[in-house]
Parts: sequence; C-alpha cells; structure tokens
Amino acid sequence: MNAAVDASVEEMTTGAAALAAVPVRVGPYWHSLFYFNVYRLIVAAVLLLAAVLFPEAVVGSRSPNIYLYGGVAYICSTALFFLSIRSRRPEFNTQIGMQVCADVLFVSLLTYASGGVSSGLGLLLLASLAAAGIISRGRMTLFFASLASIAVLLEHIFDTVYRDGAVNFFVQAGLLSVGYFATAWLAHTLARYTQASEQLAAQREVDLASMAHVNQLVIQDMQDGVLVVDEHGAIRQINRRAVEILGPLSRATSQLSLAEYAPALAERLQRWRQDPGADFDPLRTVLTNKLAGARFVPVGRNRNRGAVIFLEDLTRIQAEAQQMKLAAMGRLTANIAHEIRNPLSAINHAAELLLEEQNLNETHKRLLTIVHDNTQRLDRMVQDVLKLNRRDRAHRETFLVGDFLRTFVSQFCQIEKVPEDVISLHIEHDGSVTFDRSHLNQIMWNLCRNALRYCQRKRASIRLTLGVGPLRNALELHVHDDGPGVPEAIRPHLFEPFFTTAASGTGLGLYIAREICDANNASLEYIEHSGTGAHFLLAIRGAKL
Repeated sequence: MNAAVDASVEEMTTGAAALAAVPVRVGPYWHSLFYFNVYRLIVAAVLLLAAVLFPEAVVGSRSPNIYLYGGVAYICSTALFFLSIRSRRPEFNTQIGMQVCADVLFVSLLTYASGGVSSGLGLLLLASLAAAGIISRGRMTLFFASLASIAVLLEHIFDTVYRDGAVNFFVQAGLLSVGYFATAWLAHTLARYTQASEQLAAQREVDLASMAHVNQLVIQDMQDGVLVVDEHGAIRQINRRAVEILGPLSRATSQLSLAEYAPALAERLQRWRQDPGADFDPLRTVLTNKLAGARFVPVGRNRNRGAVIFLEDLTRIQAEAQQMKLAAMGRLTANIAHEIRNPLSAINHAAELLLEEQNLNETHKRLLTIVHDNTQRLDRMVQDVLKLNRRDRAHRETFLVGDFLRTFVSQFCQIEKVPEDVISLHIEHDGSVTFDRSHLNQIMWNLCRNALRYCQRKRASIRLTLGVGPLRNALELHVHDDGPGVPEAIRPHLFEPFFTTAASGTGLGLYIAREICDANNASLEYIEHSGTGAHFLLAIRGAKL
C-alpha cells in the first residue's frame, strides 16, 4: 500500500510541476478573445448608429462619408474575426494583434472623420488596450500602446498640416498617449498577477486532486468498511471492504440510499442521531451473512448533516481468533491423545474387569459403574476435540442436497430407532453444493439428535425445510422441532465450547458443528422467534441452484 501511495504522490507532484510550467491554457484564452470581439462589434455598431440617428452630432461631423464607410468596414472586419476565432486560425497571438491593429486603424479613421482629437473618440482605444493586455496576459501590451500613440499623433499632425488643426491640441494628444501607456502598464501588471493566481490555483487543484487520490487509496485499502452518508441518507462514498461486508451494490451509489442498501444499518444510524451514546449489538448482514460492528462519526459538529460509518468485520476477527485457537488446540489435542487416552483406557479396562467379579456388592457395582461411565464420557470428549482439530481436512465433493437429506433421514430413523414420520422433509428448492459429505452428516446428526432429545416424538415433530434464502447462490436448511425451545438466558452460549445442559453431554456438539460449517463455506445460526421449539438455520453458500 505504501508503495502505491508513494507512487501516486510522485505522479501527482510531477503533474503539478508540469502544469505550473505551462504558461497558458488555450481554451479560456479563446473564449476571452471571442467576448472581446463581441465588445468590438457592439462598439462599431453603436458608433455607426450614432452617425445615422444623430446626424447633427459630433461623430462624422468633418466627413460623414468617410465615417460611414469606415464604420461599415469596422463592423465587417469584426464579423470576419468571428470566423477566424471559430477556426482558431491563425494562432492566438496573431489574432489578438490583428484585432488591436484594426481597432487602432478604424478608431483613428473615425476620429479624423469626426474632427480630430477633440472628438474624444480616441478614448475608445483605452478599453481595447486594457482588454487586449488582460486577455494576452500582458504580452505585447506596450507595443499596442505605442501603436495607438503613434496613430493619434500622426492623425493630429496630418490634421494640423492639411486641415489647419489647432496646435494646442497636441497637449491633448500627448495626454491621450500617456493614458494609453498607463493603461497598458496597468493591464500588464494585472495580467501578471492574474497569471500567477491561475498557476497557483492550478497547482492547488492538482494538490487537492492528489490528496483526494491518496485518501481514496487509503480508504479503499482499509481493513474496515467505510461509508459516507449525507443528511438525506444517500451514500456518497463506499469502499471495497464495505461492499464485501454488506454485499454487492444494486446500482450506482449516487442513486442508492442507505435505507435501500442496508435497512438495519440505516435504522441504527437514525437511532444514533437521536442518541449518540446508544450501544449497538453486532449486526448480521442480510446479503453476506457476516457479523459486523458499526461505529458512527459525524461529519462536522451536527450529527444530522452527515456521518461516516465504520464497519468492522467481526467474522474476520473471529476467524483469526479461531485460527489461533485451533493452533493451540492442535498442540493440546496431541498432548491429550498421548497423556490422557492411554491412562483413561487403562482405568476403563480395570473398571470393566472389576465389574466382572462375582462377589461384588451393590455399592461397589454402583461405584464401578460411575467410574466406567465417566471414563466413557471423557473418551468421547477427547474424540470430539480430535475431530475439531481435523476440521480443515475437508474432502469436498459436489452432490444434491435433496438426495443427501432423503438418505440421511432414513439412516437416522433406523439407527435412533424412531418412526420415519417423526421427521418431516420438505424440499422447496433443491441444488448441488460442494461440501464434505461426512461433515454435513455430522452437522445434521448433531442437530437432529438434539431436536429428538427435546421434541415430543410425534408425527412431524422434527421438520427439515430446504429452500433458497436471500443470499445469491445459497441454500438454506431449516431444522425445527416442537419442543420447549432454547431458554433465552442460554441462547448466547449455545455455540460456546464445553457448554451443555445435558448431564452426559460434552458441550462440543454445536461448537464443532459451527466450526466445520465455517470450513465448508457455510454458516450455522440459531433463529430466535416467538413460536415454540428450537429453530436452527444452516446456510450453504456457493450452491448451484
């Protein structure tokens, strides 16, 4: 993970440096040039309409024909520039230079036709110079100012020499030229600040993108599931681990709410918003049948604005603990096999020999029977522990569950000497599974023997139901009985090792059954309900329906 994150950071940093080295981004420049040309077209149209609508005005007072022809030519040239901007030919700097030169030419011509510098039309070039300087980011701005100043001075010199223009208007022309340079310098300075701000913003954008990418890598590689939910309950972000815990998404997260995806988790989120100190039990997911713990963290100070949900896969933690436990159990069972079974066999054999004596009184017989029974019980416990240690040695094969159950019911009733109608088998949907047949037989034997011990032994006192559950490619086998059920106080301890309510039991039956279920990609749970009797659910994943 660290290597991937470092590589991503290096890639993003390189990208930021490369972007900072690029002086312009072409797209915004052409857009700005387009709007500048729109402004030029509006100015040319207004100047032409002013001469037409107000013939007594200053504009065009010296030479109306030159003014009208110049205005029409100004509009036509501006319209032609739209075509060159659209095709982006010639290149950008050439086009901005051509437009400014056209402004200088036509404004100088209209200024001459309107009476010279005194008409005030030369002020229009201030806006053109400012816009050109900002659009071109300060390039050639002083050249444009020089060009405009030369044009104004030449126009007034021509006016003075050939039209008897006033010499004192040279001061006005000079001030106008100073204004051109001042405007150009100001535009140049603003353009530099704008360019620096753009580069800084682009670098910040890349930095934020790299940080977001790194955060995404970290979130996706987390061992815990992470969901980000907004105030309306919509899922804004979810990592791969959360999908593994909760199940596959039905559609895109932008269109999926938490209530649709995980209703139980959404209900807990609502309770947490009302009471942040609420304590929640582990959550059993519907789609994956995993045990998960949920922790809620508010986004900001208000819990109703949004929340980050951290999901911890307790099944994985339990599996890791079980692996450690099995490793210790392996060493323990090896010692048990050598240190306990041999003296236990000797004690049992001695007790059997003493029971064969003819002159034993009833007290001695009862005591020897107690010794014999308890040695047998210890021997069964050792056998169960040894089976537990071999749970990973599964020899899987593919077979139809329905055929297996029919054979199992027949054999179970014969060996346990009960009528076959005591067990009712109902197959709603059959399918093939990949399972260790002996393991499945051991699981079913344990469940049915427990059910037989507590049921009423009437017709259909034990009900086996095979069907399809909410999991994809999963078969569910339900085992019901009509007995008194499991008391609520001992339900949390059902699958604990060495926990039993029977005097002759070892307390390892259900524990071993669940362990070998895990070894065969299955799960075994006790279903709590308000009806009578016990109800166990065996879910086998990966079935072919």
